[in-house]
Amino acid sequence: MISEQELKKAVEAILLDMSGKASGSSPAAYAAPAAESGDMLPDIGTVNLKEVINVPNPHNMEALKAMRRATPARIAVWRAGPRYLTSTLLRFRADHAMAMDAVFTDVSEDWIRQNSLVNFRTECETKDMFLTRPDLGRRFSSEEGAKIKSIVGGNNRVVIYVADGLSTTAVTTNAMDTYKSICDGLSRHNIKASAPFFVQYGRVGSQDAVSDLTGAEVVVVLIGERPGLLTAESMSAYMAYKATANMPEARRTVVSNIHKGGTPAVEAGSYISDLIKKMLDQKASGLDLKL
Repeated sequence: MISEQELKKAVEAILLDMSGKASGSSPAAYAAPAAESGDMLPDIGTVNLKEVINVPNPHNMEALKAMRRATPARIAVWRAGPRYLTSTLLRFRADHAMAMDAVFTDVSEDWIRQNSLVNFRTECETKDMFLTRPDLGRRFSSEEGAKIKSIVGGNNRVVIYVADGLSTTAVTTNAMDTYKSICDGLSRHNIKASAPFFVQYGRVGSQDAVSDLTGAEVVVVLIGERPGLLTAESMSAYMAYKATANMPEARRTVVSNIHKGGTPAVEAGSYISDLIKKMLDQKASGLDLKL
């Protein structure tokens, strides 16, 4: 049976080969970061795939590099016989693991507390219930509804809140920067938004219940989108003017792909503030909104 030390040496050899430092290795190569100590292995998830060319001796290297920089798709990965290269397979599994973590991990209480967010929860009691019962993620119990109404309800024309949705990574990475940018933009229009709050196990449709409970004209939910293998950080902002239960989805306005590789949070927030102003002026959202 192979020992733990022998297994560790084998993994280190593979990572060294991936970094292109092993003798005879292809010019392909992950430039994997060096281990900081004998107990730490490089994190393959930190490698920028747009800088990786695994095709040996391509006909036009510069064209391939330009193509690689232009897309996050997994191209120029090459092969080992009929199989993926070890580096390609490991990165695929790393990205898949990050996507799974984004879906199945709860937003930490520390993050909620650090951002001074009041925490409400939909009728979902667990993550498993949230994933299997989308309908419960759109509703609040009578007790939670009363709390929302007493804490958030009032004379707010605009209510903005954060929901975990299908990616906790997305909201913890982007939500607060987006919110602050929205508020900065709204202040230029002399519009004030409510203090943000957090909805655990929230779906987009929870927006309808929040609208009914608070009486706000415009409700905005910043929510994590289903992660893929390219990023687990994509967040969207769904907006609606006087949302109501079971209303057509065509009445919602959405700004999607809010993340560092798409629309940056600060830029998205500025654009969202302008959309909110138009909704208030036109008393409309979704397909009824004239952009």
